[in-house]
Amino acid sequence: MKISSLKVLPIAAAVMLLASCGKAPDLNQYGASPELPSPARGVMPDMIIAKPAAWGDQVPTVPQGYSVTAIATDLGIPRQTLVLPNGDILVAEGRGGHAPKLKPKDVIAGKIKAKGNTSVKSGNRLTLLRDADGDGKYELKTVFANNLDAPYGLALVGNNLYVANQGELVRFDYQAGQTHASGAPVKVTDLPSAINHHWTKALAASPDGRYLYVAIGSNSNITERGMTAEVDRARIWQVDAATGAHKVYATGLRNPTALAIQPGTDTLWVVVNERDEIGPNLVPDYLTSVREGGFYGWPYAYWGQHVDTRVMPQDPAKVAAAIKPDYALGSHVAALGVAFSAPTMGGQFGDGVFVGEHGSWNRNPPVGYKVVFVPFHDGRPSGKPIDFVTGFRTEDGKTRGRPVGVTVDPRGALIVADDLSNTIWRVTPTAAVAAPAATPPAPATSSPAPAAPSSAP
Repeated sequence: MKISSLKVLPIAAAVMLLASCGKAPDLNQYGASPELPSPARGVMPDMIIAKPAAWGDQVPTVPQGYSVTAIATDLGIPRQTLVLPNGDILVAEGRGGHAPKLKPKDVIAGKIKAKGNTSVKSGNRLTLLRDADGDGKYELKTVFANNLDAPYGLALVGNNLYVANQGELVRFDYQAGQTHASGAPVKVTDLPSAINHHWTKALAASPDGRYLYVAIGSNSNITERGMTAEVDRARIWQVDAATGAHKVYATGLRNPTALAIQPGTDTLWVVVNERDEIGPNLVPDYLTSVREGGFYGWPYAYWGQHVDTRVMPQDPAKVAAAIKPDYALGSHVAALGVAFSAPTMGGQFGDGVFVGEHGSWNRNPPVGYKVVFVPFHDGRPSGKPIDFVTGFRTEDGKTRGRPVGVTVDPRGALIVADDLSNTIWRVTPTAAVAAPAATPPAPATSSPAPAAPSSAP
């Protein structure tokens, strides 16, 4: 097993020797019908950490006909971004969570994962980027709002800017061109935040701006803290934007990390990080449309009716009701960003979704560490994912970056937040592949360089 040259406690080293060290078999785990092996439980999974390295004069790799530029560096753990109607970009920066370790393996895994994450201080703020002359260089980088609590999800509805902190949904007044918040945020509603094992709160707004959708992750991998700790967790809330009243929209989603509304529809889509510790090829993280009232399996089952026997007592009725997701992304890729594309992205990348994959920590060989494109046909995922932004992790195990949020600028650019090098990347098509520029959307709703690495879920 490759654990870099970590100095761990003797007990950690002993446990590591018991972990399975073989490479995972190569399976087709993409699309509507992924190959699912039998569960395999061991003392510890393979832990292959990201070995942080500076970008130096390197940049990520993008397809021919596209270019990539770092438009902001030295950020405080950038997570999600929002392109405002005037072209400014807001960046949510920070890290949350305060879950105590339950077992020795939690301590060990925590130490190992931390080695592959940034060590810079959590920004707990929104930063605004501006390219005033439209030349692709964002000459202004300024703090829009400070003293937030691990902000993550962002949405704009009219003149209301919504921010999902790890423990509450808040609202700022926003006027076009504003570079600093004009006042303190107003609380819309509290969000579940006890323990906050999965602390990120993804956010999207309905097309009419009436509702806000907030994604809330579980407090455990597979209920090891007990079901009481999972009250109001592993679900999506629908929040009335005017009153803050909420109702449960969908459940059984272990860690829903990013939300997006499909253009021209009211359909909500989500990417979800599935459970761990039953093998390198279980369970695939996924992209799916979300049905109101739908149950997606966690904790009782995965990928439809595949029962997770670790959960006791079981609930056969819940298993029978579990909805199979639309599209598997591969096991342990850690999808943390999703955005629908637009024709302005050009070529084969004009119809589908971009997914930011933060990358695995418990798989050999590692997977993720890239942005992929899932093509759509007739409004549904169709075909294998296509690598769009790669080069974050090299073949020799060096990791220069880890993608999180992805946002499509309607003028023709993909904005990628990289929380390892604390960089915002901008990917644009050349004239040869770009479609005619679209008019930026009205501000009804909107949702979701290289610095030396200096940690994140």
